[in-house]
Amino acid sequence: MDETPLFTFGVIADIQYADIDDGYDFTRTRRRYYRSSLQLLTNARRSWSESAVKPEFILQLGDIIDGVNKSCGDSDRALDTVLTEFNSGLLEVHHVWGNHEFYNFSRAALLRSRLNSTLHTERCLSEIQADSQLYAYHFSPFPGFRFVVLDAYDVSLLGRETSSDQYSDAMAVIKPHNNNEDLNCPPGHLPIHPCSTADICLAWNFDELLAIIRRHGSVVCFMAGHDHDGGYYKDEDTGVHYVTLPGVIETPPDSNAFGTVSVYKDQMVLKGYGRVTDRVFPFPSHSKRLTL
Repeated sequence: MDETPLFTFGVIADIQYADIDDGYDFTRTRRRYYRSSLQLLTNARRSWSESAVKPEFILQLGDIIDGVNKSCGDSDRALDTVLTEFNSGLLEVHHVWGNHEFYNFSRAALLRSRLNSTLHTERCLSEIQADSQLYAYHFSPFPGFRFVVLDAYDVSLLGRETSSDQYSDAMAVIKPHNNNEDLNCPPGHLPIHPCSTADICLAWNFDELLAIIRRHGSVVCFMAGHDHDGGYYKDEDTGVHYVTLPGVIETPPDSNAFGTVSVYKDQMVLKGYGRVTDRVFPFPSHSKRLTL
């Protein structure tokens, strides 16, 4: 487009880096490129850094390192390796927490780590109860636009002390839904629209979340990772776009999986690289203030 965007930002999901040989997912059918994921992050970082219009920030949509690092005793080193690559681009990064963050670290450790992005925001940690350890915040990169980072594992067994009230509350929720011996076994993940992801990756309370979004005419887009194939759906009733970004971890070394989003007064334009599809997201006509 000839028009200069109001601002731009980068998006990437499911890097899941580990310094190990290639492997497969839990079904043993999908190849995962653990070491190569770091090179694909490098490709993304270079593209963003060398762009004529540099992104204001990067959205890292979760699962930054793979859970296998925990069993290898390599969690800290793997995280430092990935964050060093991010930081070499001198770009502000907003980190969403996924299940693999909690495979590697406790919630308390994550709040103390560089994956706590609240330092980039005007939001004060005192807004939430100190003992809740909630990781959710919002920020405004441009007047009239607001991004909300959700804590999708606020009710979860992952990252919680087994003696805590939060763990007990999560157990009461999970037991009626999950009869597996391993309660961490799918289904259930972070995308919230059934048409934007495979069923196994859909958040359990997606209907509650969709109801909230439908009550607020300001919402433009919901972005998530975790379904490594990616997905997209536009709700024709509300005009809200639901975007699931393809995962870096299952992207072959000769391809890519990242995007740059340019935001204009009436639409967003996603320029995808590799497995990420180019898309145009018109804003709902009734939107007054825009939330992503």
